[in-house]
Order: sequence, then C-alpha cells, then structure tokens
Amino acid sequence: MSATSESSPAVVADFVLRGAGDLVTMSAPPAEGLGTIAGGALAAKDGVIVWVGREAELPQAVDLAPDGLDIDAEGRCVLPGFVDAHTHVPFAGSRAAEYGERLAGVSYGEILARGGGINVTVEATRQASEEELARLSSRRYDSMLRHGTTTAEVKSGYGLTVADEAKQLRAAATPHALRRELTFLGAHFVPPEYAARAEDYIRLVCDEMIPACAPLARWCDVFCDEGAFTVAQARRVLIAGAAAGLSLRIHADELARSGGSLLATELGCASADHLIHAASEEIAAMKAAGVVAVMLPGTSYTLGIKFAPARAFLEAGVTIALASDFNPGTCDCENLQMMISLACQGMKLTPDEALYAATVGGAAALRRNDVGSLAVGKRCDFSVLLAESRSELPYHFGVNLVGDVVVGGRVVVHAGAVAHDTPASEPVPLFARDASPEAGGPL
Repeated sequence: MSATSESSPAVVADFVLRGAGDLVTMSAPPAEGLGTIAGGALAAKDGVIVWVGREAELPQAVDLAPDGLDIDAEGRCVLPGFVDAHTHVPFAGSRAAEYGERLAGVSYGEILARGGGINVTVEATRQASEEELARLSSRRYDSMLRHGTTTAEVKSGYGLTVADEAKQLRAAATPHALRRELTFLGAHFVPPEYAARAEDYIRLVCDEMIPACAPLARWCDVFCDEGAFTVAQARRVLIAGAAAGLSLRIHADELARSGGSLLATELGCASADHLIHAASEEIAAMKAAGVVAVMLPGTSYTLGIKFAPARAFLEAGVTIALASDFNPGTCDCENLQMMISLACQGMKLTPDEALYAATVGGAAALRRNDVGSLAVGKRCDFSVLLAESRSELPYHFGVNLVGDVVVGGRVVVHAGAVAHDTPASEPVPLFARDASPEAGGPL
C-alpha cells in the first residue's frame, strides 16, 4: 500500500488489521455507539496505533512495510483489549472444598475459626517458592489473554510477611505478554500470628513491608471494611504508601458502609473497589473527587449477595470500571466476558455500558491513557471475537467468544491458543521511587 497524493502522505506502519465487520473503538460513550466503525481497519507501528478508519480508506492512508503483518478479521467484531483493574493473581492452593461448605450452610466465620478461609491461601502462598508462584501466575495470565484481557492490575496480599509479600510481587512480574500494574496489598487481612494485635501488624506494614515492597509495585491498596481494617488504620497504610511513592487504591464498603470510599476521596485514590454498601453520600463524594468506582459482580455472584449500585454511580456521573476480582476465596474467575454478562443481569447495565466499563473504565481506574480504546497514539491491543456483534458477549455467556488477541501489534493468541514465544509487551518496572508525599497524589 502506498500514498496516492503528495499532499496527504500515507502513514508508515508495520501492522494492519482489516476486515472487521465492526471495529469498536470505544472512542465514544455508550449512548453514542462506542465509536463503532462498520467495515473498520487500523494500522500500527512499533506497537502503537497510527491510523484508524474505514477499510476503504486504508490503501491511500497507510503504507505497510514489506515485512509488516497484515491481519484479516474476516468480518468479525474487533474490540479493544479488556482492562481488568482488580485481581489477586499470585497465590497458591485451592479453596474449592470451602465453596461447597458455604453452599451447604457453613458460615465463613466458622470456616475461618478452624483455620480455613484466607488462612489456607496465606499458608499455601507462604510455602510456595517464588518460581512456583511465577509459574501459577503465568498460567493464569495465559487464561486472561485467551479471554480478551490485555492489561491487568495484580495484587499481593496473601504473603502477609515482608519476605512473602515481596515474593508475591516478584512472581507477579514474571515475563509475559499481558500488561500488568502491580499493587502492594499487605494490609489485606490480619494474619494468625498477629491475632488481636492489628495495631502491631499495621506498624509492620507501614514500617517494614512498604519500604521493602514499594520498589516492586506502582500501587498501594488496603482492605478497609468491617472485620478487616478501620478507616484510621487504612489511612496510615495509604499515607505510608504515598510517602514511598506509590499511587493509591482501596477495597471499600463491601461488607458494610465502612467509610472506605470516603477515605478514598480524602486521599485522592484512583479507585474505590467493591462498594456494595455505598450510598448517596459516598457516590456524591466520589464524583466530586474523581474517584473511579470499580464494580466486582463476580464476588456478589459467588457469595450470593447483592450487587453494587452501578446504575446509581452512572446516573451520578461517576466513572465505573468492571473487573474480575479474580481470587481463590470469593471469585475464582479470571474471565471478564463473564463479568460483563453478570453486570448486565445483576447490575442492570446495558451491554455497551458493561463493555465500556471493562475497557475505558478499567483504564481510568489504573490512570492509564494508553490502553482501553483504539485510537491514534494508543497501544495496539485488541481482540477479535468469534462473533459478528459485540452484543454476543453478555448474551452468549459461559463460553469464550474471543478467538484472537493482539498486544502491542503482536499476535499473542491465535485460534484460542497462546503464543508463548511472544516477547513481554512491556517490562513490569521494578525500581525505587522518589519517596515524597506528592508522588502518590494529594493527601
């Protein structure tokens, strides 16, 4: 392909996608059709999109290098890669037996009292080597890619010692094509050895864990809720994280109206996640502060509890994200396609609202402006569906409707199989940060 007019030179590309029945760019909100281009195409160079438009315009608009990659979507629907803004990937062990017990009526309190629940995951994760955690994480990243997720936030939180939290974060950074944002979650739960000594554990988190783990992560998170950490304890953790150069996010208002989402607005967190018990006061405060509301419908489904009030957040003008909360206890599912379907059924989102939340919303929750949509200057990350319409995703649930996945202009999944020879899409940064309060946002 080459230019036909000197006044409008063609852009140079090393990658072209053509043949999309619908190219869903996410350049417009749901009410405006998500920026869908019928018969769309795009081009990229060095992993970054350089042109988006109708395929009929492609020959005049783009000059594909002789050794460039030219992909034909064969009339199928093309979507931006999903951005999963809340996962707990690097863990060991299984709690499948506990799931059955809970369905049989055994309370989580009873399970926890006898050493089960999260204690099982903590013990298994502590016992696992870094290499084993990296292997498990890589396998889970493969599954996320196969289901269309190209960027994911990944938390620690099952080590709960200085060495084991750092081990989790290093394992989570194992080379892989999936783009990742790593989060330190040492304040996830008070481990058994600190039972009835939560203040001592918070001191450990702030004084020792954060200095050791901050170079391995971008984010600091805390579980601020009934039975976890108080607002005062969570504030100390987040301020310490910000002082170490980490940006902030929070688990809030899942189990009760705990004050966690209001703390998020006070400290300038990028997101508050769960929010099942958030009410009008919290919603208004999050809108004013620009905090993204991360919805986790898979957790409500697994636990058989009510869903977060996603519609109330949307109607108030709050940006919402849709994430998996992939974890061994309350949502053992890394498939965002399933979350889209659950959000439509349980939260009464429209299909387009759910898709927007799983792409643009997820990118907003991670404060990334390079992923989540298909536009010039964005990363060339997308999936090609085994369907002609995006509406199939929530409607035809329980199966994988993604056939092919591209990350950074490289095919990482073809016909449902992961290409393991694909280089990592971007290095997961492991670096020391400027330890200034400003680095983590306003306090």
